[in-house]
Amino acid sequence: MAILRISGGTVYDPANADTGTVRDVWIEAGRVIATPTDPNVKPDKTLDATGMVVMPGGVDMHCHIAGPKVNAARKMRPEDKRISEPVVRTLHTRSGTTGSVPSTFATGYLYAGLGYTTAFDAAVPPLAARHVHEELHDTPIIDKGFYVLMGNNHYVMKQIAAGETQRLDAYIAWLINAAGGYASKIVNPGGVEMWKRSGGNANSIDDQIAHFGVSPRQIVREVAASVERLRLPHRTHIHCNNLGIPGNWETTLQTMQALEGHPAHLTHIQFHSYGGTLDDQSTFCSEVPKLVEYVREHENITVDVGQVMFGDTTSMTGDGPLGYFLHQVFGRKWFNSDTEMEAGCGIVPIEYKDKSMVHALQWAIGLEWYLLMEDPWRVAMSTDHPNGGSFLAYPEIIALLMDRGLRKDVLNRVPGGVKDRCTLADLDREYSLEEIAIITRAAPARMLGLSRKGHLGPGADADVTIYQPQDDKQLMFELPRYVIHAGEIVVDDGQILPHTDGRLLHVTPTYDEACVPDIQKWFEDNYTIQFRNYPVDPSYLHQNEVITSNEG
Repeated sequence: MAILRISGGTVYDPANADTGTVRDVWIEAGRVIATPTDPNVKPDKTLDATGMVVMPGGVDMHCHIAGPKVNAARKMRPEDKRISEPVVRTLHTRSGTTGSVPSTFATGYLYAGLGYTTAFDAAVPPLAARHVHEELHDTPIIDKGFYVLMGNNHYVMKQIAAGETQRLDAYIAWLINAAGGYASKIVNPGGVEMWKRSGGNANSIDDQIAHFGVSPRQIVREVAASVERLRLPHRTHIHCNNLGIPGNWETTLQTMQALEGHPAHLTHIQFHSYGGTLDDQSTFCSEVPKLVEYVREHENITVDVGQVMFGDTTSMTGDGPLGYFLHQVFGRKWFNSDTEMEAGCGIVPIEYKDKSMVHALQWAIGLEWYLLMEDPWRVAMSTDHPNGGSFLAYPEIIALLMDRGLRKDVLNRVPGGVKDRCTLADLDREYSLEEIAIITRAAPARMLGLSRKGHLGPGADADVTIYQPQDDKQLMFELPRYVIHAGEIVVDDGQILPHTDGRLLHVTPTYDEACVPDIQKWFEDNYTIQFRNYPVDPSYLHQNEVITSNEG
């Protein structure tokens, strides 16, 4: 096997407590290897990284890049494509559209060009999983996977109401297996089901879900407990009730408390950290400090931010009632759909404006989360792509975190009241390169239970990003000098080189086969698809790797 040596770079590998060390990184057969002690071992190729910054490949643990809502957004936003620079066909790339919802081809190229080598779609209805696998196979270079929606799944709620923990465990494991997914995802638990039935919503985590007799609190607690019993690599991934609604910080806190110590990941936490009331916009404010204090004291909880960035984008969510709420707020076109007994979705084009008090405060609240969380290992970078903005905004977010002067420049141009409604103006903390490596690489990999991602120790996947240091940190992180995936150089100074399609990462948890007849009867009585046709055939998984719980 060919050996690649990255020589003389300054390595930032916080997972191995290796920060700012000038050393070589050796790669063979797609993995990082220990530096050879035999002087006769010579590399087949050497990359001179003298004076450059060497980090593991980036890991985006929460984005929306495949599935029915992504495709619906691509169709309903032709104007998004007309004003965006396309990816052009070259010897090594296919053409693709960009904008807030890039094509499959462009998504892979853009992530790789940014130094990211792994990304997870955050919300897939299992009924749509077969097509999602085809889309992910069509997304080049990066490794990828997806989370399976189940917070409004009828069978899940039925078992919770009946107290059937054995059947609940078996169904969650069977469902993830059937979809070829990676983790359990809860979106507005119970609220989406109420929206589909009557146009209502779950405004409290103790609301009773009609017909099922369960509450969002029970769904959160029992699914989190089930995932813990199943020992899945990634804890339950939760999109709380009342996303985007003033005063929702209390719902978020109650959701954290409802876990009763079970591990969980609360996603796009910025959208769930608002004070005030819906009927009086003047009360809208940040409640980040109170939530950060709770998270700090409860190690069962991790978060990603969902940073809002100014500009035009597309909101797409499995939270149907939220989609309608945004349609009312922005007055723009709107799409809503229902996936049988599993999920819903809402799609609305939106624009975040720096002259808007609300939008500017959302921007500030996201930065508060990064800067107030003392432990960077429990917070991951995200924009909830494309909901808060594109993943292409990550370099700008990095620059804002590393330079308090840049943050103050923005605060000086947004409405003055923002400073009075949050703590951002008082936060002088500046992230180090080590902390950036944690929140963009090491921490999300650890949260996902990916023991070979997010670090550069022996045995790690040979995913490496090499940056040319610059005072302008946004420019530095926008254009890596080299990107290596699975041991192969895939980007050289912005140019995509010959590459593979990347791997699908999924899990195959075991379950009690004796529970399958009851699941089958449920399908035959309720679904429009036959039970035997529901699980994704292994042929759809293409190049894949099973991740086991002991990797976490």
